[in-house]
Amino acid sequence: MSSALTINEQRLTDTFAALANGTRRAILARLAQGEANVNELAKPFNMSLPAISKHIKVLEKAGLVVRGQLAQYRPCAIEAAPLEEISNWAEYYRPIWEDRFDRMEDYMQTINLNKEKINND
Repeated sequence: MSSALTINEQRLTDTFAALANGTRRAILARLAQGEANVNELAKPFNMSLPAISKHIKVLEKAGLVVRGQLAQYRPCAIEAAPLEEISNWAEYYRPIWEDRFDRMEDYMQTINLNKEKINND
């Protein structure tokens, strides 16, 4: 296994782990609307600023959030690259789930035809 692949695998693992928590997904959803500081990110949650900061640090470690530096103001911003990597990873499996949806649609049509036939008999 090449070191680049290992780094990508670890990054995917870190990204999925960060996204496994609903609070962190909500923080990312907020940051998708634009930069925000910790106080702004904490507002909708019933938790302490240190708890929100810990969530932000997990997101930073996964590369999903970057913090700027404007004097004492440290705005957080979303970093989309890890999300693109997840999208690319999931895209690999698209043919599998599309095939399953197609088969399910065929099956549902067969069931509906059988129901119509029974109702008409």
